[in-house]
Amino acid sequence: MMGPMTPTHPIPPDWEKIDTALLDMDGTLLDKHFDDHFWEKFVPSSYAIRHGLSVEAAEKHLMDLYRSHEKTLNWTDLDFWSEKLGLDIPALKKQVEHLIAIHPHVVPFLEYLREAGKKVFLVTNAHGKTLDLKMEKTALRGLFHGIVTSHEIGLPKEDPRFWMGLRERIPFDPAKTLLAEDTEAVLVSAESFGIAWLVHIAKASSARPSSASTRYHSIETFREITPDKKGSS
Repeated sequence: MMGPMTPTHPIPPDWEKIDTALLDMDGTLLDKHFDDHFWEKFVPSSYAIRHGLSVEAAEKHLMDLYRSHEKTLNWTDLDFWSEKLGLDIPALKKQVEHLIAIHPHVVPFLEYLREAGKKVFLVTNAHGKTLDLKMEKTALRGLFHGIVTSHEIGLPKEDPRFWMGLRERIPFDPAKTLLAEDTEAVLVSAESFGIAWLVHIAKASSARPSSASTRYHSIETFREITPDKKGSS
């Protein structure tokens, strides 16, 4: 059963009323430039070589193919894409892992949450192989009380039923929970479950302009909602 419908707060979070933080990974804690470059440039280039196509033809074909699997578990399933494209996607990711980067002000924010006694969970649509690569590269794993992927739940975060599955794995009160996300469709899904404090990340990629939400409180970096650490970097 879904949690109670609770109006979201379009203002900066009141940390006195929050005991759990659910945080997305790509675009939220980590710079989405890695993912955008990988899927939009590096994979099409590799696909073109593998299948004897022009890069332009490969890009068009792959963009259409990607779109056909949006908002499904296939979207982030590296094994699915390896088989579908005839490429070793995990191996290709290793080739450009130098582009994996933590957004500015993320570490002080995570440290604040831990010091303030909040429960901190990474909640991501990312495939386990991607998760392992990025946690190894960034060394963030130890700052979370737990990590849950949509592949473990069996549903993407865009599906409101995801949050029911998540609540079966980790206890949280939606009315006292914050979710930080760069994907508005996921915030809509979480809102339908009753998660009260929703924060939209407007600057998902360092290589692209900010894009604020008209529905949710948007920030460019976590410094904007980190008490007493606004001067930190």
